[in-house]
Amino acid sequence: MKNPYIYGYLPLFSVILFSLTFGIYLVGESLGFLTGIGVYTGMREFLTDIELRLLLLSVFVLCFFMLFSALKLIGETIHEVGMLLFSKNNNGEMISVARGGYLIFFFGSLLSVFGVQSIYILLCVFAVTIFSYFIFNIYKMSQFLSLSGTVGLIFFEILFWAIFITFICYVVLKLYNGLLASLPFAK
Repeated sequence: MKNPYIYGYLPLFSVILFSLTFGIYLVGESLGFLTGIGVYTGMREFLTDIELRLLLLSVFVLCFFMLFSALKLIGETIHEVGMLLFSKNNNGEMISVARGGYLIFFFGSLLSVFGVQSIYILLCVFAVTIFSYFIFNIYKMSQFLSLSGTVGLIFFEILFWAIFITFICYVVLKLYNGLLASLPFAK
């Protein structure tokens, strides 16, 4: 008998590893930025180099952990709403079948460790991991869905993420433009 909870820890480890790799990359970039604007030497009066690196790493890892955890929560909720709308399965077998996809995120997060020096490699590994998980998930779900249900689920998830990302980009651009407009020297 196979334990249905065997993959339960993988999402946590995946989020931690992705957060750590993105955090390590940003520590290097932020130290270069702080040095460039002349703040680094002033900060070194209060903290040693290791303490400053660990402080920045903990802040960045915490921020990325919260971001990836929120995205995971939103993604799972939207996926389960899509299954509610397009699936005729009432036994809950679909949810347990999709858990095998957690391995894809885990191996993607392990792979991101090798690209910690380049943001392009990190983003590429993250995007390929998400795309692979989406394809795997749809493939596994198609066993329990009709053709129209599968197409509906795909369009539902793509439409939601497109609207969500567009809304986030719009809000960020509005805040950025508002910040630039409020600067005294920008007028």
